[in-house]
Amino acid sequence: MLRTKGKYASSTENRRLVWENIIWPLVLKKNRHYFSIEEYHTARDEFYEEEGTNQSKVARGFVSLIVKGLLVKDKNLYSVHYRIIPYMRKKIKLEYGQAIREIGTN
Repeated sequence: MLRTKGKYASSTENRRLVWENIIWPLVLKKNRHYFSIEEYHTARDEFYEEEGTNQSKVARGFVSLIVKGLLVKDKNLYSVHYRIIPYMRKKIKLEYGQAIREIGTN
């Protein structure tokens, strides 16, 4: 019998995928705590080409990061939670689990 992941495990996996492979590398590359939707789309498309990942997983993961509070939308820009900015300044590879603990959300 094949077991599938539960709804919450899948959501966490999608958030982790987007955070660790698209969002955080983009933030470190731009060296600023915010990015435009166009910059995100470019990084996302590069990830698709490299990994061939399911696009709906990435889309769900991106929206879920906003709902969780790791990303904040303001007009046409997205920014990371203010408690994560020191990690960006130090160029630390910040994994999803560390980021979510830092902002205090489960």
